Amino acid sequence: MTSVTDIIQAEKKKKALYGSDRTIKALKNGKLAEIVLSSNCPARTVNLVKNLAELSNTKISKSKHDSKELGVACKKPFSVTIIGLLK
Repeated sequence: MTSVTDIIQAEKKKKALYGSDRTIKALKNGKLAEIVLSSNCPARTVNLVKNLAELSNTKISKSKHDSKELGVACKKPFSVTIIGLLK
């Protein structure tokens, strides 16, 4: 499982994407190494991401934090449901 500190390090290197739209687009293009889902990510989004991740052999991690806590941890002024870590 990827920790919040790993996500913050990826952000500093400009290798983190926030939000389902950007993350799913990068996932379809095969640009992601890993996806982190918040604990309260909607089931519909989780199913879509799991299906796409299986096709592209991308690792999925489920965070123990909810979207608001992930947003605060990543120093964003909004809640973060999905984080994509670029290759």
